[in-house]
Amino acid sequence: MNLLILLFIISLVFGIYVEEKYVTDFQPFVKGSIIFLGALILSFFVYFKLKKLNNSQILFTLIGLFLGIFTGFLLSLPLLILSSELKFIAFIVMISFGYGGAIFGLQSGSRIKISDLLLFIKKESLWEEPKILDTNVLIDGRIADLVELGFIKGTILIPRFILREIQYIADSPDPLRRAKGKRALDILQRIQSSDKLKLEIIEKDIPEIKEVDIKLIEFTRGIKGTIITNDLNLIKIAQLRGVPVLNLNELAQAMRPPVLPGEALSLFIVKEGKEHDQGVAYLDDGTMVVVEGGRNYIGKTIDVVIHSVLQTSTGRMIFGKPKLDFTNKDESEDE
Repeated sequence: MNLLILLFIISLVFGIYVEEKYVTDFQPFVKGSIIFLGALILSFFVYFKLKKLNNSQILFTLIGLFLGIFTGFLLSLPLLILSSELKFIAFIVMISFGYGGAIFGLQSGSRIKISDLLLFIKKESLWEEPKILDTNVLIDGRIADLVELGFIKGTILIPRFILREIQYIADSPDPLRRAKGKRALDILQRIQSSDKLKLEIIEKDIPEIKEVDIKLIEFTRGIKGTIITNDLNLIKIAQLRGVPVLNLNELAQAMRPPVLPGEALSLFIVKEGKEHDQGVAYLDDGTMVVVEGGRNYIGKTIDVVIHSVLQTSTGRMIFGKPKLDFTNKDESEDE
């Protein structure tokens, strides 16, 4: 197809040259007819060719054509300066460079997408590295509170494939999954309406990768961003691939008030524990406290003395005993 275009251009130029050199009668009419006919045929050909091209190919083809003609013009300037009779050769040079530039632009447009180019320009213009949210953190919902409180600023990017996954969950026949999907969409609307940061939907996709988590990791690594999530498996895979991650669960753990051994707390014993004679209570932030000897106090509020705090990957485990037991123990030791 490209060879046909080249042959057509060469034929058109040759026809104009022959007409100008050897046709003397009706020169303006003949020349105008040739140019009009050639331009008409070329216009139809280009129109049907452009219909099959995407926006990136059209843009890069036009840029290549312009740069090629401009380069050909600069190179043909010496010919025009030396003699006006060489203008035909200069015209051939410009047409050839324009054609070569258009072909190069067409091939480049097949490999480069406008969305990728805009994303690169946008990434270079950001003051802060972009944050990317995954599905789980949107379903969780705490990210909206952090945004509204101003703890997260800059730009948040949501890939289109994450939106498709949320929409798929929201359309699920399972009521629980459907509720989670709708909650994630509501959280997105809250974030979008906030004036503390900018939320943008990115069309970029990685079709060769089917797994959404892997696709999200590769997308984030490509734009040098940071994933915000609370998915433990996603965090582990991202860390193995060298992608920065902000773990909301770790943030929640860090923001919990410290509890030290020997501290006395007033707690409501909710239920019995797994072991014999244990009771279970909870702090205001939801941390579970195992009260040894607390089974007899279920449904009551008692003072509990903390004797150990165990930090695990999933959170804190706090162990204590009723203060009355500590008091009786101390009195027996004094005797």
